[in-house]
Amino acid sequence: MTESGGERRPRGELEGNVLTALWAAGRPLSAAQVRAAMPSPLARTTVATLLVRLYTKGMLRRSPAGRGFLYFPVADSHGLTAQRMHHELDQDEDRSLALARFIETLGPDDEKELRRLLEGGGQ
Repeated sequence: MTESGGERRPRGELEGNVLTALWAAGRPLSAAQVRAAMPSPLARTTVATLLVRLYTKGMLRRSPAGRGFLYFPVADSHGLTAQRMHHELDQDEDRSLALARFIETLGPDDEKELRRLLEGGGQ
């Protein structure tokens, strides 16, 4: 629960805040540095837990530094979105059907962009 009236935070909000802090820094950060860069104060143990979870999920890498680690993201936000999409496809028993359902939900502009990218239009 959050400190504001007992409301729950949206799922993934804290992990998103950690990633945003790391992207904004543009360099590896320690847990204490990430904590200082967070938009709202969190307990030291909460930040450490979030960093370990993101590391375990493959969203962060880390390197030894003193008695702890320096953490850095493996990709920018777009790369992590693509990684999550691949993860979801890998979980589905029928990858083709999942892709078909995704394509069915695309709007005309997204469909046009997807076609352009698939035809070698690049980013």
